[in-house]
Amino acid sequence: MTKRPTLITLIALFLASFAFAAPAQAERIKDMGQFQGLRANQLTGYGIVVGLAGTGDDSLDYSTLGMKGAVSRFGLTLPAGVNPALKNAAAVMITAELPPFAKPGQRLDVTVSAIGKAKSLRGGTLVLAPLYGADGQIYAMVQGNLVIGGLGVDAADGSKLTVNVPSSGRIAGGATVERAVDTGFATTDQLTFNLHQFDATNAQRVADAINQALPGSAVMIDGASIAIRASGGGDERMRLMSRIENLAVIRSEPPAKVIVNARTGTVVINGAVRVGTAAVSQGKLTVSIKESPTVVQPAPFSRGETAVEQSSEIGVDQEYRPMMMVKSTASLSQLVDAINRMGVPPGDLVAILEALSQAGALTAELVII
Repeated sequence: MTKRPTLITLIALFLASFAFAAPAQAERIKDMGQFQGLRANQLTGYGIVVGLAGTGDDSLDYSTLGMKGAVSRFGLTLPAGVNPALKNAAAVMITAELPPFAKPGQRLDVTVSAIGKAKSLRGGTLVLAPLYGADGQIYAMVQGNLVIGGLGVDAADGSKLTVNVPSSGRIAGGATVERAVDTGFATTDQLTFNLHQFDATNAQRVADAINQALPGSAVMIDGASIAIRASGGGDERMRLMSRIENLAVIRSEPPAKVIVNARTGTVVINGAVRVGTAAVSQGKLTVSIKESPTVVQPAPFSRGETAVEQSSEIGVDQEYRPMMMVKSTASLSQLVDAINRMGVPPGDLVAILEALSQAGALTAELVII
């Protein structure tokens, strides 16, 4: 009987087609890492969204305090002891990313999320609010109308309908940069390029490629960082970075890894995995219990009571599967063929891979997430 290929088999075959169908391709250095210091900075802020259709926070203390602070900037002071019910306003947290080299006047997209009891921010407008960096300084100011991708509706009988998340939205270009971040890019005597992943071989190849184009300019700091001698002003340095980023490097083969998601049973095997000779036996034990209760009637005129007589049948079915020899494989495709011949479900496959790793027959790091 022909068995349908499992999801694991299809994924592995898909990866194998890329790992073995074509030779190694050169990659640009810019795809392997990034220059140190040229990163985004996270900004956060607190604000008030107004103009809601009765879906606001409704008299939360911090919402009231926030609204009092917002209106006080316009000379309006609420009397002492007055606690308005803010059904049309909501307290929100604002988040954004400040890209490298962002200059005052540039616009940023922001995400606005309710932090209180607000059911929906649809139709709301964010009142002018500052965005702070990790150093406590103001780097941007934000204001604007929210775009909400969710929808929430409440009926009079208590029934509700919610689509996506109506309590969170975005303002495209809603923030204006007020302060630039000093990266020290134009003042340091060297540039540092950091790989996305630690790999001494890749670090060496990147340094060699840079030195081939710019003799004597690159030195490996460690397996993830390369120092590059730099001089001149910003224009010269940017031209140097552009030239380095577009250099081609053949990436080394990644470490052999088997990634197992214990919750979903998903298994991903990369092309560097090898399996030594091993014998695998995998069986299946099924215990079935069948309940067949019988109703027993008393004899006529006996004044007895109807009773239920229990009847149970217990069966044990143990499927016999002969031990299979897994030969030493040289490629991912051969490993997939061996796994497919065993015809095991994902849960049993995880157990087999763990056992092969403990037996020393799996030349790979087994990562269970």
